[in-house]
Amino acid sequence: MMEKLHIVTVRNPKDPIAEAYRTLRTNIQFSSFDKKIQSIMLTSSGPGEGKSTTSANLAVVMAETGAKTILVDCDQRKPNLHKIFLTSNESGLSNVLAGKVSFEDAVKQNAVENLDLLTSGIRPPNPAELLGSKKMENFLQQLKEKYEYIILDTPPVVAVTDAQLLSRYVDGCLLVVSSSQVEKEAAVKARDLLTKVGANILGAVLNKLEIKEKGYYGYYYHYYYGNDGSRIRKKKKKRK
Repeated sequence: MMEKLHIVTVRNPKDPIAEAYRTLRTNIQFSSFDKKIQSIMLTSSGPGEGKSTTSANLAVVMAETGAKTILVDCDQRKPNLHKIFLTSNESGLSNVLAGKVSFEDAVKQNAVENLDLLTSGIRPPNPAELLGSKKMENFLQQLKEKYEYIILDTPPVVAVTDAQLLSRYVDGCLLVVSSSQVEKEAAVKARDLLTKVGANILGAVLNKLEIKEKGYYGYYYHYYYGNDGSRIRKKKKKRK
């Protein structure tokens, strides 16, 4: 059920962090006037930076607008979206691309209106080749005919080449950066790897930033950096 999902935009839509995701949505929608940003890939420099959580929340707020949205777990190595949405991963993206199951049988509806979920499916022996294949490119084009927004959760770009390969097929990329655990050099390397293959980097989401004031309160800030350098901040006060 929806109330059990550990997703802030579902569990507590009035939370300041949920509002920060809506701000991110607005920035994406206005990031390009020449071409609609329909397919969006999220990645990070390394594991544990919150890209899956960000992907899930972004998909929810996209669906909130009434736009038909699909969230696809493209992390064939360490998938998380089936855990976040409390569902099975017996069949998913890999099974569809391999022709073992139809898209209609693999896609999962959930309690979030206008949002479909396609989990990663059974791990293939060659994840990078699968995501970089012509089949994957054609599949994304087919999704564009059915959905207004396509959100893709991909593996960390520094660790493996999957995200680099997939970035060629999407309209834009978001880089999720955890301020609490990532060195600046790693974030820069992730950006450079995407730029090297001609990816359209929409911006970066700065996650898990905690600021202490006077020893009494902690502030969690979520920033979105647009490609024009602008920054939007949302904060949540938490008493210690």
